[in-house]
Parts: sequence; C-alpha cells; structure tokens
Amino acid sequence: MTQSSPPSAPSKFAGTDRYVATEDLMMAVNAAVTLARPLLVKGEPGTGKTQLAEEIARALDKPLYRWHVKSTTKAQHGLYEYDAVSRLRDSQLGEAKVHDIGNYIIPGRLWEAFRSERQAVLLIDEIDKADIEFPNDLLLELDRMEFFVHETRELVQATHRPIVIITSNNEKELPDAFLRRCFFHFIRFPDAETMTRIVGVHYPELKRELLSESLNAFYKLREVPGLKKKPSTSELLDWLKLLLAEDIPPEALRTDDPRKSLPPLYGALLAQERAGRAPVRAVDLPTAAAGVAAVARTQVSGTFQGAPVERMRPRSEIRNVPFFLRGPAGKSRIGNPVRRACARHMRPDASPC
Repeated sequence: MTQSSPPSAPSKFAGTDRYVATEDLMMAVNAAVTLARPLLVKGEPGTGKTQLAEEIARALDKPLYRWHVKSTTKAQHGLYEYDAVSRLRDSQLGEAKVHDIGNYIIPGRLWEAFRSERQAVLLIDEIDKADIEFPNDLLLELDRMEFFVHETRELVQATHRPIVIITSNNEKELPDAFLRRCFFHFIRFPDAETMTRIVGVHYPELKRELLSESLNAFYKLREVPGLKKKPSTSELLDWLKLLLAEDIPPEALRTDDPRKSLPPLYGALLAQERAGRAPVRAVDLPTAAAGVAAVARTQVSGTFQGAPVERMRPRSEIRNVPFFLRGPAGKSRIGNPVRRACARHMRPDASPC
C-alpha cells in the first residue's frame, strides 16, 4: 500500500482564497519571480499592497520576513547592527564572550532572509517613508544578494535568492537607479466588479441588495471633491462589518436628499477626515468673530481718522481663545474670513459684526 505524497506548492502565484488578485497583478508577480527582480508595488493606501506579500508566501509555501520601514529606518538596520553598548557592559562585568565580536552582531531582516534554508519572501514595506538615500544604500545588496560585515570580515551571501516585495504609497519619488533594478506594478483601485469579488471573500453571506447599495454609496463618496483621503478597500470592509453588526437595512443607504448625502456610520469610511481639522460652518463666523474680538481687544493710545482706536493683541499674547476656535497645537481654526471680521468689528467706523 503506497502513501500519497503531500501536494506540492504551486510554482506560480494565482491569488488565494482570501486575496483577489487581478490578471495584471498575477502577471507582475510571476514576471518578477522569473526575472529574479524585486517587485515594486505602488497604489493607494488600503489596496492590499502589504497583504500581497503575505499571500504570495502563503500561496507558494515560503517563509515570510517583514521589514516595516519608518522615517528613522536606515538601510544598515536591514543588514545587521553592532551592539557596542552590550559589549561595553559585558567587558566591565568580565564576561568571556566579549572577546568574540560576533556575539554582538544582530542580524537584520535581509540577513535572515539570506540565510533561510528555503527560498523566502522578503517584504520591505512602505519604502517611501525612509530618507531619500535609503533605496540607494540597498542597490548592491538587492542586486547581488550579498553584503559585507566589516566587524567580522564576513561576506554574507543569500543561500536562495528571496522573492522581494517592496511597497510604496508614492509619498516621495524613488531614485532612478533603484527603479531600474525593480519590476514595477501599480495596483489600480478596484472597479465595482472586482470589489464585489473582494467583498465576497470576506463576507460571503452578505445579501446582494445590501452589497449593491453599499458599493453605490461607497463609490459616490469617493467622488466627493476635497477629501483628504478617499476611502479605500480596507475602510469599505470595516464599514460593511459595522453595517452588519448594526443590522442597517439597504433602504438606509438609498437616498437622493442632498442633506443626507453621507451614509450611516460614515466615520469608518472617512477616518482621515475625522482625524483632520474640524470645519467651521459659515453661520458660526459672526459669533466666532465677536468672541475672538472680545478676547483679543485691548485699549491703547492712538487714533484712526481722528477717533480713538483699539488694536489687536499679537497672536502670542492671546491666551483665552475659546476652545472651539483652537486647532492642533493652539492654532486658530477660524481662518482669514474671521480675522477680517474681527478687524471690522474693532474699527470705530465699521458696522457691528
């Protein structure tokens, strides 16, 4: 009686049961693997760039190493770090291991991926957050898949060339020399048909009518001008989760009333707008002007067209501005229209605000 061998992992990426990949995305991934080049993926935040690397590792049955880049990240952090502080402390304590400098070399994510016993997937996430020289400092390492450890005089080479996935939110331009070494793909925002498939993966029991109305409201909201950040796929999934939890009927999403243009629980879709500055309604401007004028007014000697006048205090002297007129770090939310209104209010020949 023969034992059946376990199924082998697929050699090409074709999406997974929890990640809907378009034809052009699958072609880009497989082309980058074939050419042994890093895959640079750009797109709107929330379109699944980071998850792509996770699903590639899962579909191809390969280990995944994540390197999340921050504004303070240096290329050296991905290679290795020398812990000189620990070595100094051990030398003061008389530790025997202090004589081997290799005990104080901490491998980075790139080193870990290089020494993996199997071909690994290396994710360099949000590379555009780092300094402009960060990509240039990785040119040799990503091209030849090797680097030199100066402290130990050791050359580290990749046992198996990893599949490198690099993501960018396009916040800053990347150097041309770096771009030439990558296979580039831009993830376009999903159309309604693709989005229906994506939602179906996460919420297979969602009723068709609710799905149709929610997608209609979602795409209408994305077309609203002036948004700081358009709602993305991840925010749509969070919104649908809230709709299901609150048992919102499809009829609540269907309205032609411009005064009710925002859908229920819209905060999940406009998280960035809520975190930004709060708008001041036009009807509040006279009241706001009068309030700031009363706080900022002080009596000084002087004349304007022969009449005594008062002047505005410098901004540095204003302390008790009402809280609803103050923004982050004490900055005023009222803008130029209100400041002009305050100036009119304080002129002797002006009509009341």
